[in-house]
Amino acid sequence: MEATKKGVSVMIAIALIPLVMVLGNSMLVPVLPTMESQLGISQFQSSLIITVFSFAAGVIIPLVGYLSDRYGRKMIIVPSLIVYGLGSIVSGLAAWLMENSYTMIIVGRVIQGIGAAGTAYIAMALVGDLYSGGQESKALGALESTNGLGKILSPIIGALVAIIAWYAAFFVFPVICFAVAVYVWFGVPEKKKPKGKPLGPYLQALKQVFASQGKWLIPAFFVGATGLFILFGVLFYLSDVLEETHQIDGILKGTILAIPLSGMVITAYITGAQIKQNKPLIRKLMLIGLVLLTGSMAAVAFFEQLYVMIGLLTLGSVGTGLALPCLNTLITAAVDKSERGMITSLYGSVRFLGVAFGPPIFGWLMKISHQVLFFSVTGLSLVTLVLAYFFIKPGVKGKGNTEQKGKARDQGQITETLFRKREKAPT
Repeated sequence: MEATKKGVSVMIAIALIPLVMVLGNSMLVPVLPTMESQLGISQFQSSLIITVFSFAAGVIIPLVGYLSDRYGRKMIIVPSLIVYGLGSIVSGLAAWLMENSYTMIIVGRVIQGIGAAGTAYIAMALVGDLYSGGQESKALGALESTNGLGKILSPIIGALVAIIAWYAAFFVFPVICFAVAVYVWFGVPEKKKPKGKPLGPYLQALKQVFASQGKWLIPAFFVGATGLFILFGVLFYLSDVLEETHQIDGILKGTILAIPLSGMVITAYITGAQIKQNKPLIRKLMLIGLVLLTGSMAAVAFFEQLYVMIGLLTLGSVGTGLALPCLNTLITAAVDKSERGMITSLYGSVRFLGVAFGPPIFGWLMKISHQVLFFSVTGLSLVTLVLAYFFIKPGVKGKGNTEQKGKARDQGQITETLFRKREKAPT
């Protein structure tokens, strides 16, 4: 059934899921320097507040992906949102009531990360279940845009809420999480449970997927992870520079942090709406995006003036906004519905790991020099561009793929993918 028949309400409910997920990190970014002074912790320790959340999510995501394939998307998303909110309460109460609260804040952040694992990337699989064709690409673009919208609003919201108390953000998360959980449970009509396989056959089917499509799928995962690694590393860097070098804090700081992200959000939405399943266009826009990202990171290495940096970082975010919806469309359409939750969750896992390692690695490179930081990031971005150019080629069939397709047909397990002609459109 197409999006027009499902109604706006269903799409809003699904789109709120990644919005909730992204608040978990981005709202805290402008508060990290304040945490350092209030808790008496180092820059590295403050970066761990972001890292442990993302690392916990990255580790748990493959498990919840399998469970969503076996028991249903909503049966995973709703409890995950509740766990997410509970973890936030743990961190908030620790910060409010305990004198030496850093350890318990970290514990709460781990619980939050476990909950976050069952949110946005299961929502991607849910979109793949509910939509098809151009509407699927448009819906995935909307999810990426909502994700980005959360990134835009959350630094501003975080700065506003911090006026009350630096830890007040921890008490905002549960309200949003519980409200969205109720909305999704009653507002998204998941027709029936997916016909999930037992773990053994399920892992065998995934092995078959990577055997036939791993040549492009693994580079696609790496490109997505790198995009998020750079994004959150840049946010961490810019937050520190604004406060420590330019003495910019509060709402103004949150607004400045939102500028580069606005470029990503607008671009992601337009890209998702336009690409549909146009394979040459998907490849072209993805490569253009990675060229912009690489070029902007290289240019930033030569400038430390604030306004020039913000402009170049915004250009890099536009590149990310071009690339991510293309990757989302390719990966979501790569497999049959019965394995879709695991594939999108594996993709989400590596993206979360990118987020996890971004702040501490950027913090380490910042101590060396501005130039070393951005030349290093440029090199990493260039690697992703080369991988995408040589390995991610939608519509191109290789000998290995043809052989695997024949094997899959014999077993009644035809893999639906943009990289091969669909034999039946998803319902």
